[in-house]
Amino acid sequence: MAVLHVWAMWFFAALFFAYQFIIRVFPGLCVPEIMHKFQIDATEFGFLSSMYYYGYAGMQIPMALLLDRFGPKLVVSVCCFICSASIFLFYSAESWYLAIFARFLIGASSAAGFLGTFKVISLWFPFSTYARMFALTNTIGLLGAVYGGKPISQFIIFYGWENILLMSGLGGIVLMGFILLTIKPYPPTSYQESSSLLKNFKSLFSMPVLLFIGLGTLLMVGPLEGFADVWGISYLMEVYSFGKEDASFITSSIFTGMMIGGPLLAYFSEKFKAPSQITAGCGMLMAALFAFMLLSYGNLSYMTLSAMMFIVGILCCYQVLVFSMGASAVPLEMRNVTIAFLNCINMLGGIFFHTIIGSLMDNFWSGELAGGQRFYGTGAYTYALWVIPLAALVGGVAFLMLNFTWRRRSLTIAPITERP
Repeated sequence: MAVLHVWAMWFFAALFFAYQFIIRVFPGLCVPEIMHKFQIDATEFGFLSSMYYYGYAGMQIPMALLLDRFGPKLVVSVCCFICSASIFLFYSAESWYLAIFARFLIGASSAAGFLGTFKVISLWFPFSTYARMFALTNTIGLLGAVYGGKPISQFIIFYGWENILLMSGLGGIVLMGFILLTIKPYPPTSYQESSSLLKNFKSLFSMPVLLFIGLGTLLMVGPLEGFADVWGISYLMEVYSFGKEDASFITSSIFTGMMIGGPLLAYFSEKFKAPSQITAGCGMLMAALFAFMLLSYGNLSYMTLSAMMFIVGILCCYQVLVFSMGASAVPLEMRNVTIAFLNCINMLGGIFFHTIIGSLMDNFWSGELAGGQRFYGTGAYTYALWVIPLAALVGGVAFLMLNFTWRRRSLTIAPITERP
C-alpha cells in the first residue's frame, strides 16, 4: 500500500477526532442561547451537556468491540454520519427531550474518533511509530478543541449559533465521504477474538487498584471537562466581563497547553520514576490555580488568566501517566481494554461535574430574571465552580497515597491519551 494512502487514512480518521472535539465544546460557546431556546435553567443545561459524556463513556468498550469486529472503515464512517445527523436533529429540535437524545447520540458516535484512529494506526503503521502517531493524533484532536473556541465563537457572533451548528453538520457529511473514499476495508475478526476483549473487561472489576486510579482521575478532570468544555466561557464573561471571543481564547489555552503537556509529563515521569507522585502534584497545582482564580473575583488580567489556563492544560495531561500506570498494573493482553476502561471513567467525570455545577448554580441563584430566563450572577458561578479545585485536591491526595510496585520499576510512558 502506498505510503501516501496510509497517511491519508490516518489523517481523515484523526480529522473526525478533531471534529468531535469541536462539537463537544460547542454548547459552552452559546450557553444563554441554548437555555433561552429550550427555556431551561442551569441544572437542566448541565444535564444536557452531560448527555454527551453518557454516550461517549458508555460506548468505549462497545466501540472497541465494533472496531475489532468490523474494522475502522465501516465503523468510523457510520459514526461520522450518526454524529452529523444528530447535529441536524439538535438543530431542528423544539422538544427538550429530543435535544437530550440528540446530544447523547453525538457523544456515543464521537467515541469512534480516538478509538477509530487508534485502530487505523495499529493496522497500518509499524509498531515502532506508535508513540509518534499517538502524539500526532492527540495534537490534531486538540487543534479541534482550540479552533472550536475563539474562531468558532467569532463565527457565532457574525452568523448566529444555529447557522454555525447547521454548517458543522454539513461538514460532518463531507468528512464521512472522505473517510469512505480513503480508509481500506479490514477483514473482520472472529467472534472468539472479539469476545476476549469483553472477558478482559469484566476481570478489571476485580482489581481495586484500577478502580482507585479511575476514581482519582475522575476527580481531577474538572478543569478540562467541567471548565474548558462548557462552563468556563460563561464564567469568564460574567465574573471577569470578557467578551465571548476573549473568554473563548482563555479557555482554549487549556487545550493549547495540553499539546506539550503529554510529552513533558511523560519525560519527567520516566526520568524520576514517579508517575503517581507527579500525578498527585498535577492535581494539587490545578486546585491551587483554580482556587486563586476564584478568590480573585474578577481582578486578574487577560494575559494572567491565559497563562494560568495554559499551565492548567499542561497539568491536565496527567492522564498520560494514569493510562501508563493502569497499563503497567495488568497483563499484556489486558492493556488495551484497561486504557478503554480508564478513559471511560475519565469521561464519566463530565457527567459528574456538569451535573454538580449546574445544580449548585441553581442553588446559589439570587432569584434575578432577564428576559424571562434565570440570570446567574458572579456569586452563583463562583460558588458552583469551587467543586473543581476541591475535587482536584482530593484526587491529588488520592494519588499521593498510592504506593504500588511500579514506583520501583522503569516505565515507558507512551503518550496515549484521548484528551483530552
